[in-house]
Amino acid sequence: MIALSAMQYYLVKTTYDYKVDQFRSEVKDKIAKITNDYSDIDSTIFNKKDLLYKQLAASYIKDKRVRFHIKNVLLQNEFKDELTRKLKLEFQKEIPDLKIDFAIVLNKFVLYDNTKAADTIFAEQAEIDNKLYGDLASLDNAFLVRNYVGTTSDANANENYKLLTEDTLYVSVADWESIIWKRMSLILIFALFSILTLITLFVVAIKALIKQKKVSDVKTDFINNITHELKTPLTTLAVSTKILERKETKENEAVYNTILSTISRQNNRLQHLIDQVMTNSLGHNEIELQKEAISVHAFLKTILDDFRIAYPGVEIATDFYEKETNLVLDKFHLTTAIINVLENAVKYGCQNITVKTSLQNGNFQVGIQDDGIGIAKNKQPLLFDKFYRVGEGNLHNAKGLGLGLYYVDQIIKAHKGSIKVASELGKGTQFTLSIPSI
Repeated sequence: MIALSAMQYYLVKTTYDYKVDQFRSEVKDKIAKITNDYSDIDSTIFNKKDLLYKQLAASYIKDKRVRFHIKNVLLQNEFKDELTRKLKLEFQKEIPDLKIDFAIVLNKFVLYDNTKAADTIFAEQAEIDNKLYGDLASLDNAFLVRNYVGTTSDANANENYKLLTEDTLYVSVADWESIIWKRMSLILIFALFSILTLITLFVVAIKALIKQKKVSDVKTDFINNITHELKTPLTTLAVSTKILERKETKENEAVYNTILSTISRQNNRLQHLIDQVMTNSLGHNEIELQKEAISVHAFLKTILDDFRIAYPGVEIATDFYEKETNLVLDKFHLTTAIINVLENAVKYGCQNITVKTSLQNGNFQVGIQDDGIGIAKNKQPLLFDKFYRVGEGNLHNAKGLGLGLYYVDQIIKAHKGSIKVASELGKGTQFTLSIPSI
């Protein structure tokens, strides 16, 4: 990105400098076609100017003390305004598409002859204070168009001298930068498009890398979790099998039946784990719902009654919507989804659960509020991702495969509904399940 950005900057800067030079050359050519000298604009004014120069030269030859007054006389010439006006009109006529301000600046006023060294009365670098004609206020944004060099001999031939003068024409074009940028529009669009394309590809690559890293971490976490979950029942089965092989176990019917019961439970646990991975990992588009009309409040009460038996240490309060509501739902899947939310609350330390129902904007909502440890804000968007489990660092204090809330989300989506979570660390969590009532 740095290399391409540098190349694009160099390209744009080089093109800009070229366009500026090209633009100034065009302006110079257009002005050159208008006039080679101000005498082409008005010969009368030119004659007045030439006469003034000769008079000043003659005055200097007679009295060297007038040197310091010559510059002021030249700058305050009587034909300044008239020549400025006529040049302005000429520019407007011949170059109507450009708004031009100009200044003709006096550079040199030198007397010389063949026998003596040149006598420089005035010679300075170009500056706006030495403006002879024009309406330009500053030379900062102006560029040099051309130099005018003039020579004049003495009129009476009493003195063997010649007068050399040098004037410089500076021009400033209004909004010249806008004109340059417009001419560079294709280059700018190309450079901007190239940079944006690179940035887009860079962002896509970074996102893909982050996603790949996330998938890799989730995959590793899932393998560790499933390995841990499978290890306990497999170990129990291995030990139980060895115990069954003992002669004294076969002869003791009570111990024998107890071991068989243990094997059966662990076998069921293994089957449950496999079913959980196979079933709960399905997307909402793959789940086949067996819908039936049910009374939602009676349905919820049955789930909560069973849950109280399984978790007698957890207090469950209800705040149901006053009117009984009938919905068409998949009873089995929705039961599993709600139990998953309740069990998730118990896993993360809650002692009290409040289940509240309401009807809002045509959606039947079930809110499940707990007083557990809560969930950090940055982890809440990940709760419903497949295999994701909330933990502190790499330590997961609650067992599970990270499929419970993913399954809940997919079941609610299969019912055309949505699920939201609101939580704060140390203050519990609230899940809101919303299902269309129609």
